[in-house]
Amino acid sequence: MATTEFSWDKSNSQNILLEIKGDKLKLSDDVLISNIRWFITFRWALIVTLVFFEILMLSASNVLTQFGISEQQKWPVAIIIVLVVANIAYIFALDRFKPGKYNSPSINLWVQIIVDLICLSVVVHYIGSTTTPISFFYVLHIALACIFFSTRESLYVTILVCLMDTIVIIVDNFLITQTQTPLSTLVNNHLLSENARKDGAMLWMFFLDILFFIVWYVVSRLSLIVRAHERHLLDAYRQINQAQVEKDQYAVLMTHQLKSPLDAIRSKINLIKGGYCGDASDGVNEALDKIDSRAQSMSSLILDLLRLERLKDTCLNTAVFETIDIQTTLQKCIEKLTLVANAKHIAFNLSIENFYCKVIPDQLEILLENIITNAITYSHDNTAVEITSAINQRDRSASITITDHGIGIENKDLPNIFNEYFYSPRAALHNKATSGIGLSIVRIAAENNKLKIKVTSEPGAGTSFTVLFNDIELPDDDH
Repeated sequence: MATTEFSWDKSNSQNILLEIKGDKLKLSDDVLISNIRWFITFRWALIVTLVFFEILMLSASNVLTQFGISEQQKWPVAIIIVLVVANIAYIFALDRFKPGKYNSPSINLWVQIIVDLICLSVVVHYIGSTTTPISFFYVLHIALACIFFSTRESLYVTILVCLMDTIVIIVDNFLITQTQTPLSTLVNNHLLSENARKDGAMLWMFFLDILFFIVWYVVSRLSLIVRAHERHLLDAYRQINQAQVEKDQYAVLMTHQLKSPLDAIRSKINLIKGGYCGDASDGVNEALDKIDSRAQSMSSLILDLLRLERLKDTCLNTAVFETIDIQTTLQKCIEKLTLVANAKHIAFNLSIENFYCKVIPDQLEILLENIITNAITYSHDNTAVEITSAINQRDRSASITITDHGIGIENKDLPNIFNEYFYSPRAALHNKATSGIGLSIVRIAAENNKLKIKVTSEPGAGTSFTVLFNDIELPDDDH
């Protein structure tokens, strides 16, 4: 026995990581906002680390001094305050103010980069601009700028980084004769003469500026290559979508063109079988029955195609969600399908615990009706279809399970059952009129209603479809 849970999220499937603005390919605003929130979270973690460091300095300064780490006066507190205020401002800009000319994700990121660079420059100054490797943290901002901005904008960030690092080195080595004791020292300044120390600082500054531009060039080139590939993927995605739309439009056109002659053929057959065109021999009536059966199958296929396209076009933008009574909805579906079930001597065994859910009513009916129709179609004669519901009051969720005792689904076919026009060889042998569209309709309806479906099946024993609902209401909740 195999079980597979299917979930379809329309909003995620339509989310585009990149967007084309003019001739430039940039990350979409949704992705930028997501990363802004990630940076804010990362900055909170950094703030907590700095607070912990300050507490450690106050409580164990003697121990840290033994490792060469001296008390850092008040600059860490200032950095903490600036980062906290900045983080709160970023959150307010995202959540409290409407997006506009001066409040866009790109501007938010620019402000974050500038503030972070200023804070990092203060840290570099106090820890040691030429005596520690702390300046290499500037590289992180260059890399992020290459990812999130255009090549020109990332170059501006690189120039800003070089400018700030140059200012810090000049202040430390040419304007201030005595700087703060560094946390760790790579080169002991006391062993060098004043001129040698300044020459070393200039060399270090030149080396860092060259390194920053090399990093910018390499990462920006890689970013351009990735964005070029993303542009091709985006173009391919649009072409595929356009081809799908054209295919669907052609399918609708063909089905409409086929529907009229099929209706005319079936009407003529009924006239002949009714004796309105004279008596017909038994052989003719038998041939008419076969023709009518095939025509009926084609009519059903056409109706399924039209229904599938209508569900695709409805989507979430025009559909209206309403609160419905699940017991009443199931009863409607069962009443429609009772004659079909009786023809195969299949009984309905019901055990329904009623609840209310907010859905698109007609689409939920289509979903349940198609699952129950499948259960009847692929059940063995003289069996039963069981329809049960269960409610989880703790998390306000519920489920409806429709179980048949029929041919079942092979394990290898189970992941594909909701694909359009898919039907397994086992299903085709049992039901030669199958179109492979019924469960595609179920998938679209489930996607539009934000529902999940779990399928459990055992070949030769039967299949269970469980529709999962969230945020339900119970009958005693003001109903």
